[in-house]
Amino acid sequence: MKVIICGAGQVGWQIARHLSGELNDVTVVDNNPDLVRRATDTLDVQGIAGFASYPDVLERAGAADADMIIAATHSDEVNMVTCQVAHSIFSIQRKIARLRSQSYLDAIYSDLYRRDHLPIDVVISPEREVAAAAMQRLSAPAAFDIETFMDGKAQLLGITIDEDCPVVHTPLRQLTDLFSTLRAIVVGVRRDGTLFAPDPGDQLFVGDNCYVFTHIEDVNRTMEVFGKKETKQDRVVIVGGGNVGLEVAKALENRTARTRVKMIERDRKKAEHSAEELVRTIVLNGDGLDRALMIEAGTDRADAMLAVTDDDKTNMLAAVRAKAEGCALAIALINDPTLVPLMAPLGIDAYINPRSTTVSSILRHIRHGRVRQVYSIGDAEAEVIEAEVMSTSPMAGQMVRDIDFPEGVLVGAVYKGDQVLRPTGSMRIEEGDVIALFAMSDDVPEVERLMQVSIDFF
Repeated sequence: MKVIICGAGQVGWQIARHLSGELNDVTVVDNNPDLVRRATDTLDVQGIAGFASYPDVLERAGAADADMIIAATHSDEVNMVTCQVAHSIFSIQRKIARLRSQSYLDAIYSDLYRRDHLPIDVVISPEREVAAAAMQRLSAPAAFDIETFMDGKAQLLGITIDEDCPVVHTPLRQLTDLFSTLRAIVVGVRRDGTLFAPDPGDQLFVGDNCYVFTHIEDVNRTMEVFGKKETKQDRVVIVGGGNVGLEVAKALENRTARTRVKMIERDRKKAEHSAEELVRTIVLNGDGLDRALMIEAGTDRADAMLAVTDDDKTNMLAAVRAKAEGCALAIALINDPTLVPLMAPLGIDAYINPRSTTVSSILRHIRHGRVRQVYSIGDAEAEVIEAEVMSTSPMAGQMVRDIDFPEGVLVGAVYKGDQVLRPTGSMRIEEGDVIALFAMSDDVPEVERLMQVSIDFF
């Protein structure tokens, strides 16, 4: 499969890493030669320096025989024109564009939009993806990370082990005996900054951050087993009234359960725009780091505070201040993955990585059949891969205990028919089953071999 990726920033680089690792012919295009050089030096990809919307640049990138183009530059206009050129001049079959402007999104998602007017097959909105991720965080407020798998029937939960956790110092193999009907398994543990796949005899210690794969119906019980109490999110404060904050506020207003939302936005024009777009949300114009304004917004009594400005450090400081004022849950939007290890020492409960959510969304839209989903953990330290088992896979027909998984790989769940099952050693993996695997980054190539994941695209 020949794929052209326009934009070599974090999103483009991560997509190129995934697709080139799956033995696709990938070419990266960016007008910044340094970003192109970084991609070609670190990945098995070709690179072209130039403007992605220019026909001659796309021609040099091999657009004449490309199967797909992904326009993920920082400019909506460049992304749209790139898809138009790819369609009109090169007849590229599959075109994906990342768009941020709400005006464009409203027009494209309206009933008046026709594909032949603007030939984009899939539109990815980072703001909408982040809003969806924020709503997921609020659905399990005690988890620092959360992602949905297996057609919404399973979730990966990131849980911090506190002193009052009932299963501290309990070998993981005993959890199955203690909670025999609980469809959950610990697949990853971060201890002292190091992420690893635990052995059955490993114990959990206070301060560990563990990743638990669980059936959607067992999420609340899983949180209870790990000492977390679920609370209602009746009062929410949002710091940041840009596109992301506006999308989150709209999603909260559309919730079935009534939620009182207050927003703080520093820029007066943005604050006025948000106030006009929202119905029940109270919008305050001012600095989200101002203690008096935070108290006026009711942060000290809020069930949750989401800091979603376009500045990572502002979001982190706002979250720290909210916790200091007594807010039960503080969530920060973090673009820079190197800042993530600072979350726990600063007392920030959870974070959202917009680049990671965008990458995951794009991969979900372009993959078909074998690999259904990939979720990156931390700074690309590990991945949770959901894929269908093919007849050619070395796993097909074998019991879980007999499959030669690398040390850094654990099975999170198996989807048989319409049932999500907790894996056991005696469970037989059959052709057509969908399996979710936690894999350290170094072990991903072996997972691909075991799954025989020669990727098909739409």
